[in-house]
Amino acid sequence: MEYWFNTKTGQVESGGDPGRARSGDLMGPYATEDEASRAYELAAERTAAWDEEERAEGEWATGDRDAAGWDNNPLNG
Repeated sequence: MEYWFNTKTGQVESGGDPGRARSGDLMGPYATEDEASRAYELAAERTAAWDEEERAEGEWATGDRDAAGWDNNPLNG
C-alpha cells in the first residue's frame, strides 16, 4: 500500500482510501505511513543531498569548491 502526506490537512492518507485527496496538496507516494508522516523532513534531506551533488559536480568541473555559488549571468552583475 502507498501512503501520501496531505500538506493542507497535515494528515497521512492511504492510497487505498477512496476519499483520498487528489490535488497538489499531496506529497508522495511513500512506502510506509511513518515515511509519509515525515514528508517534509525527507524532502529537506533529499534537497540537501541534491545540493551537495550539484556542488561536487561544479567542483569537479572547475576545480573550485565554491563554483556552485558562481553566477555567470552578466545581467545579474
